[in-house]
Formats: sequence, structure tokens, C-alpha cells
Amino acid sequence: MHHPFAAHLLGIRIAGVAAPLLLIAAPDLALAQASPFLTGATALQSNILAWLTPVAIILVMALGAMAMANRMSWGWCIGAVLGIAIAFGAPQIVTWIRGMFGV
Repeated sequence: MHHPFAAHLLGIRIAGVAAPLLLIAAPDLALAQASPFLTGATALQSNILAWLTPVAIILVMALGAMAMANRMSWGWCIGAVLGIAIAFGAPQIVTWIRGMFGV
């Protein structure tokens, strides 16, 4: 007949072997699911772009009209257009930079 303390020691030994194996397998389990942060960030980005599109169109028209009426410098218009291009082209710019550095 086994002593209850011996069964307890056997359980501790099994847990001592199982815990490191679980820690080794944990990264694979974590990488198996999609990141909720990435999903939320993608949804936020698409919402911002949906709101920003009509605002950017109206801004370009207003800046162009003011510059043609000689009410402001063309430099401000060019800067606004470059800013809009960077805002809407951010995913492509990030992909390009990541490709340059091999990430």
C-alpha cells in the first residue's frame, strides 16, 4: 500500500516536468490567435480614414481657392496636400520602410 505522502511527491514531480513543457509550448499557443490590439487598430484606422476623406477633399478645395485668390501662400497648400498624402498613404509607407529594413 502506498503512502499518501509518496503520491503527493509524485504529483509534484509530474507538475515539475509539465510546467516547463507548458512554458515551451505557450508561445505557439499565443501566436495561434489574432491580436485584438491589431484588430482594433485596423478598425480605428479605417474609421479615421472614412471620416477624413470628405474633410480632406473640402480642405484641398478651400486651400486652392484661397491660394488662387492670393489670400495665402502656395506653400501652405503644398504642405497640406503632402500631409494628406502621408495620412492616407501611411500603411504603404510603413510597409515600404519595413521592407527596407527586413522586418
